[in-house]
Amino acid sequence: MGQGLSCGATQEQGLFSAVQFGDVETVNALLQKEPGVLHNTTVYDRHSALHIAAANGQIEILSMLLERSLNSDVLNRHKQTPLMLAAMHGKISCVKKLLEAGANMLKFDSLNGRTCLHYAAYYGHTDCLQVILSCAQSSPVAVSWGYARFVNVRDGRGATPLHLAARQRRPDCVHILLDNGALVCSSTGGYGCPGSTPLHLAARGGSLDCIRALLAWGADRLQRDASGRIPYVVALKNKHGACAALLNPSSAEPLVWPSPLKFISELNEEAKALLERALMEANREREKNILKGTAYSVPSPSHSDVGADDNISEASDTELCCICFEQVCTIEVQGCGHQMCAHCTLALCCHNKPNPTTACLTPPVCPFCRSTIARLVVAKIKCCDDTDRDIGDVNSPKLRRSRRSRNFSEGSSSFKGLSAVGSLGKMGGRSSGRIAIDDEYVDKP
Repeated sequence: MGQGLSCGATQEQGLFSAVQFGDVETVNALLQKEPGVLHNTTVYDRHSALHIAAANGQIEILSMLLERSLNSDVLNRHKQTPLMLAAMHGKISCVKKLLEAGANMLKFDSLNGRTCLHYAAYYGHTDCLQVILSCAQSSPVAVSWGYARFVNVRDGRGATPLHLAARQRRPDCVHILLDNGALVCSSTGGYGCPGSTPLHLAARGGSLDCIRALLAWGADRLQRDASGRIPYVVALKNKHGACAALLNPSSAEPLVWPSPLKFISELNEEAKALLERALMEANREREKNILKGTAYSVPSPSHSDVGADDNISEASDTELCCICFEQVCTIEVQGCGHQMCAHCTLALCCHNKPNPTTACLTPPVCPFCRSTIARLVVAKIKCCDDTDRDIGDVNSPKLRRSRRSRNFSEGSSSFKGLSAVGSLGKMGGRSSGRIAIDDEYVDKP
């Protein structure tokens, strides 16, 4: 014999349904009639009206509920907060509103011991991830816990947000987390195979983009999990051939982002984007060489290589970096004002690996004047009317020629100190006047 719903139960269901579908008028009417219904929850999952509004992105209702002094950290059956559900479902406006209302980012659920940061990384919501990380830098979290500790917070099985993003094939989240100080070689506890690094988990998931990002940030291809396996073996076991080729310890090592350098950490967004693009292009060329002749080789471009070389040779008379003569100058050393292309700048910074005892690099010097590089900016040149322009606006061969002669006239005898230039061929910059002999590049006579 069935049981009918009581009047109170009917009002609860009406409230939750109205919240879910964003019916503001009905929610207002129900709360005016019976204010106490606001503190009721669903029968099984114990979701409050705030949980339902956050999960469904009903920002207007969420704001109204918060204005009524409802606890922003109310818990459901699994000790999940509304902030966790908003991050899980990618409801960025609700995430922002809850953080503004003082929602606690350091709450852990009872399912896997995860925070809102884990949820954003696991489900691949980059906007939510960025907002949470940005808020953590200026919130009490940075004071009580420390920002670096928060970025690398572990769940109940020892997985950090970076582990989850790598396993779930979320390359954009991987990049954001690495850029905010996530530890690239940290090992899990019980998540996946015990002792797995983010690189192991990316190899297991088969995400080439995640593997590229992790290797570019210094992930160790030889680090073993608790079973003694390196990422290469994990990729082979899961039949990810292209991933295995890049992770093979016998293949060429990729260039690694020189994060320990102080001036690298202080780059503005535009300069950083130029250098990051150069890093990825360099490592893409490495990939082409590794995958050449395999089933995973990168398809050739529609135009011929000869045509591309001809175009570069034609342009090299009037523009280009005075180190490689292949790329336009886009980066300037602040202080001395000398300019280089992003590829050569990157080669200069990545030439020496960090000292394992100090975990920092010796600051490189300008190859033209030998002064220590303290800051890099996007290159600007002075036009005839003495106004500065971004390098992207330069089309005049005369201006390019003047920049080239300036760099040559100042400190040309110092090129012997730029040992990093020897690695430019490995960076994959297009070449118009070189031949390769035993992996060493020499100029054609």
